Parts: sequence; structure tokens; C-alpha cells
Amino acid sequence: MGWRKHLTREKVDQRLLKQEVRYDRESRMKNKRSENLDTLEEVFDRRTIMTVLRLLNTGKLKEIHGVIKSGKESRVYRGTDGEGGEVAIKIFLTTSAIFRQGRLKYLVGDQRFREIPHSTADIVDMWTLKEYKNLQLAQEAGINVPTPIAVEKNVLVLSFIGKDGKPAPLLRDVPLSSPTGWYKAILGIVKQLYRKAKLVHGDLSEYNIMVPNGYPVLIDFGQAVTTEHPQAQAFLERDIENLNHYFSQFKVKTVSPQEFVKRVAKA
Repeated sequence: MGWRKHLTREKVDQRLLKQEVRYDRESRMKNKRSENLDTLEEVFDRRTIMTVLRLLNTGKLKEIHGVIKSGKESRVYRGTDGEGGEVAIKIFLTTSAIFRQGRLKYLVGDQRFREIPHSTADIVDMWTLKEYKNLQLAQEAGINVPTPIAVEKNVLVLSFIGKDGKPAPLLRDVPLSSPTGWYKAILGIVKQLYRKAKLVHGDLSEYNIMVPNGYPVLIDFGQAVTTEHPQAQAFLERDIENLNHYFSQFKVKTVSPQEFVKRVAKA
């Protein structure tokens, strides 16, 4: 009898231990979800928070950390995916007037998005999906861009460009030992983007090029348009103007935007 009582008590103790572990795990999950929401609720509306929760609940995201980039139309957070890998979480502001004031020209004329919605939130969702699709096209063409991982309404999950939680530097922050070589390399990427991905970045500058391993990575593809867009060549000229403006400070011999477009668009 004593042996039976001891065995029963041991089983009870094991059961209680399992319950404590389960409760502790559930408590930590609740606390982590609360921390994730605390990170967002000061900036984003309920709709956005519910979108992030869906990504967390489906395992596409595990944790959300601090802001690594903040702009007028979006904020980028560092996070981890379901397997613990580093990701970037780009969240567009659904209340930002910039999408109606300055971004519609990048949507109107894009054959992939023929019906432009009326609500600002729906326009932002379309913009987010557009960036996701543009990144897919660029990556399929062999261009160094962040890998698009998931998209849900106004939230875009991307591969993290950097190391140990620190984003890679922008081109503007990197000392260039051979500016002419960098200029030619970036022009080559622009050409590849046009001919292979059939895209024009549309907002390219030293602020939208990261340098993680001594080689340029293009970012921020929301405004990118297909080469069939009615303003594609005008946007391409502007991209080259921006690059020329930056590299001219290093006395780099630049090509005129019109000449570059003529070369690239030539069949």
C-alpha cells in the first residue's frame, strides 16, 4: 500500500509540474503578445493591430521589436519569424494622406491594379500588395532586394537586411573607395531591373540602397512601376537624375538620364 501511495503521489507531482509548465508557457505567450501590442498601439489603429495579431497567430511572426525606420507613410520594425529568424516588418499608415496626395500616380496606369479603391485604407492595402509583387519580380530577375515573406493588408514582412538586429548602412553612409565603380554597378542593376524584371524603381536614391556586404541592395519598391506604365520612362529618368546628383559630389563622370533611358529601353 505504501508503495502504491508513493507512486500515486509521484504521478500527481508530475501532473502538477506539467500544469505549471503549461501555465508558465501560456503566461509567457500572453506577456509576449502584450509586449508586441504595446509596441504598436501608440501608433496604429485597431485594424492594423488585428492584422498583426493574425500574422502572430498563424506563426508567420513570433515577436516584434523596436522601430528601425520611421517615415511619413510607414514604419519598419525588427522582428522574428516563427523559426526565430530575423525579419523586417513594414507597416504602412492607413491614415496617411500621402497616399491620396502623392502616391496615386504610381497606381493609376498600372495594369495590375486597374480599379483604384475609394477608401484610404484600401488604397494603402493595394500599395502594400504592390510592393510585395514588385519585390517578387525583382528577386525572380536576380536582383538583390529584401525577400518578400508575407503580406496581409497594410503589413509587409521582409527578410532583414543587416546583422544581429542592426540594419545594414545606407549607401549615403558608406565611404566609397571607388565611386565610379559603384555608380556603374548601380546603373547595371537599374538596367537589369528594367530589362529582366520589367520594372522601374521610381524613387531610387542613396536613401533607398542598402549596403550589407559591400554590394548594393535596393529597397522600398512600393512606388516601382512596370515598364508598360505611361510614366515609366519619366520615372526612370528621375532615378538617374537622383543617382547623378549623389555621385557628382565624387567627381564621377555621369551619363545623362535621357541617354541612359535610350540605351536601356532600346530593344
